[in-house]
Order: sequence, then structure tokens, then C-alpha cells
Amino acid sequence: MLLEQAKVVAIPTETVYGLAGNALDKAAVAQIFHIKNRPFFDPLIVHTHSLAGIDELVQEFPVAARRLAEQTMPGAVTLLLPKRSHIPDLVTSGLPNVAVRIPNHPLTLALLSSLSFPLAAPSANPFGYISPTTAQHVADQLGDRLPYILDGGACSIGIESTIVGFPNQQATIYRMGGMTIELLEDLLQQKIVLAPQQSNSPQTAGQLDQHYSPTAPMLLGNIEQLINTHSDRQRIGVLSFQNPYLHLPNVVERFILSPDGDMIIAAQHLFAAMRYLDAQHLDLIIAEPLPEIGLGRAINDRLRRAAAKATHFPPL
Repeated sequence: MLLEQAKVVAIPTETVYGLAGNALDKAAVAQIFHIKNRPFFDPLIVHTHSLAGIDELVQEFPVAARRLAEQTMPGAVTLLLPKRSHIPDLVTSGLPNVAVRIPNHPLTLALLSSLSFPLAAPSANPFGYISPTTAQHVADQLGDRLPYILDGGACSIGIESTIVGFPNQQATIYRMGGMTIELLEDLLQQKIVLAPQQSNSPQTAGQLDQHYSPTAPMLLGNIEQLINTHSDRQRIGVLSFQNPYLHLPNVVERFILSPDGDMIIAAQHLFAAMRYLDAQHLDLIIAEPLPEIGLGRAINDRLRRAAAKATHFPPL
């Protein structure tokens, strides 16, 4: 099997497609960083098939963390816990904690159950670009660098997992994602705090200021105001939640995330929508934030990071 030969392949999960290699093999892990062109200071997430598998990877499994895992895994939650010594420092960027999860996808769960090692698997795209939610997205970006892509269909959630740690017994979110804060607080019966973002020295995946970015400049805010401000742009794409924003000048492409206002549907469509608009040779993509509740928080987090590099962009 390719994975047993320290090769790297693409695998499906319910969140996004992952670029997977043996998490305990330094050569395989180094290949992941190389293929993605990912900086070594940005830690990876380790995937396993069971709570017993997590026990083999971590030194401590706090009571609250285990209770959360029992209620949500397999699922879109990643736990950040103290690592065992056999996990290469390359996986955690030299940090003492490892991010671990059990993905909720039947093909990948079957694959993980058949292996004698866990898989390190960041998103299967070039570093900093839009995450992939179909096998075709992976093929379009990394197909010439991978020996195999396991096609598991479109991802059912469409944004990355929520990363939760328990420093000093306090439930803390390090990355918002496919499981909402509201649900996690209900399950844990405690208030969850948000960790400060550490873009220059991330504690786990998904904390960099700029990420998920299209190649076209992207702005986030009030769509009508931004279009008026940037009326010199002749080919503008609009990424909206519900409103089609018809009859606006210079808008040549539109993508509505969910006409019915369904956050789950919006999350499923987010990365595919960004990829679609980015393929249309636009001068500018303008997106609007969603209501800051439920999955809207995680979607807005991705939009803010995607738009970060376009704060200043050159004139036409």
C-alpha cells in the first residue's frame, strides 16, 4: 500500500479533503509539507479511527475532553492534547500538543482501521489556497504531485473541523469550524473561550491571518458599498449569503451560498463557491459576512482570512 511506503495520498473527510501520510514516519510527514509548500511552523492534524487510537497518541485525555469525544466523534471536532513522545516533532512544529480527530467518513474510517498507524492530513491543496471539498478540486491543484486520490464524493460539511483544547481545564476553541460553539457548550455544560490567534507562531492548524485565499483580490464587507468604492473594476464577482444583488454595476458573476438562509448549506457551498469565482478571471471578488451565529462564525472566519491579503491591491 502506498501509505505503508511513506507515500502521500489524498483522502476524503466530512469536512474537507486531506493530504495524508503516515503520521509516525518523518519522511512521509516531510512529503506532506513539501507537496503543499506548507511552512514547517504550521502544525498538522493527526487522524485516527477510534478513541483507543487517540489514547495511543496523547499523554493526557482530560475527563471533559474524553466526554466531548464520546459525544462528537467521529465528527467535525479536533482535540488539542499533550502528545506522546513517539509522534515526530515535525507533526506538531515542535510544540508539546498534538491535534487529533476521528473523521466521519466511511471510506476514510475503513482506511484508518486497516492501518497500523495514524494519518497526518492537512487540507489537500497548495498552502494558503482555498480548501478542497471534492476529489476534482484536489486533482485540479495537486493531481500531478499525488500517486492516488481516494474519491469519497463531495464533503458533507465543507469547512474544517473545530479545534478544541483544555488548558487549565478550560474548554478553549483554537479554530472555529464545522461544529458550532453553541453545540459544544451545550455538550460540555460550560462556557467556551476563544484562544487568541497566533499567526506568527500558531499553536495548531488554521490560525494564520491569511489563508483559504483565491488568486483574485477578495474583499469582505457591505457588497453595495464596496462595489461603489471599486467601480473601476470591470469584472466583479459577488459571493453572498441570500441576496442575489441584481443590477449592480460591473458584477459579471454571482454565487449565492444559500437562498433559504440555511447555514449548513452555506458551509457546504463556501469553498466550492470561492473556487468557482476564482476561475472566472475576475478583477475583484466581493463577499459579505454572514450572521455571527452558529456556523456563520466559522464561515466568517474563513472569509476574513481569505480576504486578508487584499487589504491593499494594485490599481488596474
